[in-house]
Amino acid sequence: MTERSRTYFLFRSDAGQIDAATWRRGTLLLAGIFAALAIGWVFVQPYADHDLNANPWMTAGILAANLYRLLFGFAILLILISHYNLSAKRWRDVGWPPALAGLLPFVACVCAAAHWLAPRTNQAVPHGVTLAADAALAAVLVWNIVELGGLRRN
Repeated sequence: MTERSRTYFLFRSDAGQIDAATWRRGTLLLAGIFAALAIGWVFVQPYADHDLNANPWMTAGILAANLYRLLFGFAILLILISHYNLSAKRWRDVGWPPALAGLLPFVACVCAAAHWLAPRTNQAVPHGVTLAADAALAAVLVWNIVELGGLRRN
């Protein structure tokens, strides 16, 4: 199997089955890409927020930061879809419904939305909501790592 067909099999289709080691390698690859993009976002984010009331002019830095913001969002969606496809194969292999692969991306999106929305609503979203979203994400993440990563003792 060529590298291109293997990549297609792992990330672009939910058909088939994979072992725990393949799931771990694929998940670490996607997590590494996410981490690199997130580190870039930390450096770009201060330039992305622009108050038109304070300064009506657009600079090249502001434009570049907002283009990165757009790229970042698109890349995150692709990473979530790729992780769904990877995990569906592994859930099928361990004998669970492959639809469970959608739980982690869904909870991650809800958690990210809570963190984005909370500071913008003037306390309308209580801090407990973001903490609950974080706890749910951590629980689903640990469950996925244990079940799919081959750490479960039978």
